[in-house]
Amino acid sequence: MSTVPPTRNLALDLMRATEAAALAAARFVGLGNKEEGDRAAVEAMRLLLNAVPFRGRVVIGEGEKDKAPMLFNGEEVGAGGVEVDLAVDPVEGTRLLALGRPGAISVIAAAPRGTLFNPGPGFYAAKLVVPPEAKEAAHLSLSPRENLKEIARALGKPVRELTVFVLDKPRHQALIEEIRLAGARITLQTDGDVAGALAAVLPGTGVDVLMGTGGTPEGVIAAVAVRALGGGMQMRLDPQSEEERWNLVHAGYALDKIYDLEELCASDDTHFAATGITDGPFLKGVRYEGGLARTESLLLRGATRTLRRVEAWHRMEKLRAISAVPY
Repeated sequence: MSTVPPTRNLALDLMRATEAAALAAARFVGLGNKEEGDRAAVEAMRLLLNAVPFRGRVVIGEGEKDKAPMLFNGEEVGAGGVEVDLAVDPVEGTRLLALGRPGAISVIAAAPRGTLFNPGPGFYAAKLVVPPEAKEAAHLSLSPRENLKEIARALGKPVRELTVFVLDKPRHQALIEEIRLAGARITLQTDGDVAGALAAVLPGTGVDVLMGTGGTPEGVIAAVAVRALGGGMQMRLDPQSEEERWNLVHAGYALDKIYDLEELCASDDTHFAATGITDGPFLKGVRYEGGLARTESLLLRGATRTLRRVEAWHRMEKLRAISAVPY
């Protein structure tokens, strides 16, 4: 029997950053100001990431698309150590945060340097995410109706019992009609397709598959989690403007190429952390009780496929006394 000495689980360190971001953003739930909520989360996440014993480089961030405060692409964070690439979204679902709707999370994914897909100037991509039992059955080259038939067969239930996560966007009108004609159910959400991808792979969420076009940064973040959970995922760049299409073509990207999970995340040595900001299908949001705040986080380690759920109680008086973050 071969043995490998234990190594550091960076997901536990990353969780401190997603917890801090969630606590900072939670002050803005329902206030209608997604920029300020995002800014508070970014500042909190940056502060905590700089305490982690690694040399982290942000390769996937949100600011370029949303024109929001950001941990910018190429930014170096950490206190020194192993070199990793980071995909970050301090608030996934800024609109959900601003409107006080379910499903906003703070999320970070880490992988060895150079192993995460770089979408370049591509902001949007078509995605298909399924649970482990269906990862050999589904493919983006098939129609939604064909995929639903194959997914249902793999999961051992009729199509009418499938629930599909789809972002509620005008671009998905035809997709929504085809899913309904196939007989499957749909959960329409305005934002949050990292959470949607996780819901499709985790058991007990009521979601069986994610379909449709969403952000490429969210796609790369989701790929780290999906691979760690043993699920299936494919992605194809799907520009939503002529400028985006032109930039992709001139950067050498093939718009008809379907990227599999191993191309999106080329390593099993990954770490993932997500903390709920508002209640969602698999994580509770930040809750205040007296002088305490309660958070719930999901941690994944790709090398061992370990999944942890962590509930933490934060004494706000103590945090405010020692931290530069305005919780």
